[in-house]
Amino acid sequence: MGTYEVDGVRLAYEEWGPEGGTPVVLVHGHPFDRSLWRAQARRLAGAGCRVVLPDLRGYGESQVVPGRTPFPVFAGDVVALLDHLGIADAVVGGVSMGGQITMEIRRLHPERVRALVLAGTSYPAETEEGRVGRLALAERLLAEGMGGYADEVISRMLAPYNVEAKPDAAAHVLRMMRGTDPEGAAAALRGRAERADYEATLSAVTEPVLVVVGADDSFTTVADAEAIRRLVPHATLTVIDGAGHLPHLEQPEETGEALVEFVTGVD
Repeated sequence: MGTYEVDGVRLAYEEWGPEGGTPVVLVHGHPFDRSLWRAQARRLAGAGCRVVLPDLRGYGESQVVPGRTPFPVFAGDVVALLDHLGIADAVVGGVSMGGQITMEIRRLHPERVRALVLAGTSYPAETEEGRVGRLALAERLLAEGMGGYADEVISRMLAPYNVEAKPDAAAHVLRMMRGTDPEGAAAALRGRAERADYEATLSAVTEPVLVVVGADDSFTTVADAEAIRRLVPHATLTVIDGAGHLPHLEQPEETGEALVEFVTGVD
């Protein structure tokens, strides 16, 4: 594990693979940590890539900053990590909220993005109903902690049939959710409630794009992935059967193959 600082906030990350390999940064979603991508990092490193897994501020081993964390701050943290490691540009990817942060990086810092991986994510700005819901959830997590929420959403984070069929994956997801600091989760939820619409950003993308979605994802559906594909006609869309919101944990072999094929094909 390594650490770096942004405006006095200590942030954690880990690296996999050779320093001279194609740089890949994979951003976790809410309410997880960098271990979410570890199996895929191992696969990519084995293919010769240099993989960087950050813990977003408020998550994992990174410092918790109460209040509200806007997406431009998350994006700036990732770009600062690239600077810290001397990486000019990278394949940048993320899942769910991490995919939206990836789009925010492309919006604000397009010169740092060599290619995009968008997994289980969507591009529109938050609806009013969604905004109210995220703000209410932030208050609930502060009042009650993460345990009840984790138990409620595990069968949506994974496809319901995988909660029992893949107990190791379910235990990993529950461990991450329960281990997240409610202050960090609440700050991210407040920021996410105010996120930008990324339609114009995606419409302007010329670099390679991989869109990944679980066939049974109920948070961000196959239709959401197809909507991204319509905005980015040259994107590769991969639908992972037997998976819900986190296909890289539910079907790691198939998802890993798609990632390795895509990243190793990027110039």
